[in-house]
Amino acid sequence: SVSFEFEKNKDFSSKNFEILSSDFEFKSEDQRVAQGQRDEWETDKEIKCQEFTRAVSLGLYDYLRKSGANGYVVSLSGGADSSAVASLCAISLKLSAYAGEVKDKLCCAYLASDNSGEVTQNASSELAKELGAEFHNFKISDLVKLYTDKVQESLNLKLNWQEHDVPLQNIQCRARSPLVWMLANLKGFLLLATSNRSEAAVGYTTMDGDTSGGLSPIGGIDKAFLRYWLKWLEKGGLKEIGPLKSLSLVNNLEPTAELRPQEMVQTDEKDLMPYEVLDEIESLAIGDKLLEPEVLEALKKTREESEEVLSAWTAKFFRLWKANQWKRERYAPSFHLDDKSLDPKTWCRYPILSK
Repeated sequence: SVSFEFEKNKDFSSKNFEILSSDFEFKSEDQRVAQGQRDEWETDKEIKCQEFTRAVSLGLYDYLRKSGANGYVVSLSGGADSSAVASLCAISLKLSAYAGEVKDKLCCAYLASDNSGEVTQNASSELAKELGAEFHNFKISDLVKLYTDKVQESLNLKLNWQEHDVPLQNIQCRARSPLVWMLANLKGFLLLATSNRSEAAVGYTTMDGDTSGGLSPIGGIDKAFLRYWLKWLEKGGLKEIGPLKSLSLVNNLEPTAELRPQEMVQTDEKDLMPYEVLDEIESLAIGDKLLEPEVLEALKKTREESEEVLSAWTAKFFRLWKANQWKRERYAPSFHLDDKSLDPKTWCRYPILSK
């Protein structure tokens, strides 16, 4: 039995309260579950994929509705991250009251530099077609050249890949941003950033480039899970939607930023380390709050690589983590899906500058 006391008058010194009582029993868990009908997906063996898809789709639709935006804009590169965001947008629309109107609500743009390949362009266009999205194919080489020429002329300096690797990569990302922002402005759409949590941890992203947007739907999700989820989506996905077979073109690609000349064979994991290792170090360092030597000792128990390699990866993670908090401060808000978010606005506070 439970009793409720409420104030009868404001003279607290008189202790003048009236007592209401009611007898009841809490129902057992089995009784409560039996009252409701579980959806079929709730017993799926891939429950994490199911929950992720439905939670983020619902979040996207809710954000769209409350913000008053008319739809979504995604800079679709043909890679895993932007393909995941575009797929989630389409699923969100198909599951919502906008069902059947994806083309009017989702706009995707492929923005090719001289270092972009036909494979990613084809992956982008095929996915947009299967999603039913509006698709644009822009060439940004002239914009990149314009910026580069102006700087070279002003500094009287000839830029080259051996000495100026990072600036030459970043200008390509930043040249894309005004185009997708303009699309979003013209349409009254919400521009979505496409960076994931693994990139956020080490700052493997370009500010005012692929971080551009008002919302970052996958900012709290690691790259390894996203790649697994995309394969699940390709093979089956949600029963209400069906498989997205064009994702095979994305899933067969090695993750790459496609910002260096193709003969340099750029890949994300060559620039960083294997994503599964990066995610494990992040979990140990940021989740479990272990120091660098402790992280290394933990890795030696789970990994087969040499101590020298593991030590180099660990040192690189800590160096990049500490140097890139300022980027995480500027990321668009991400959905808070679990306890591994690095979003400083909703979960993971850290000094902007730290030795």
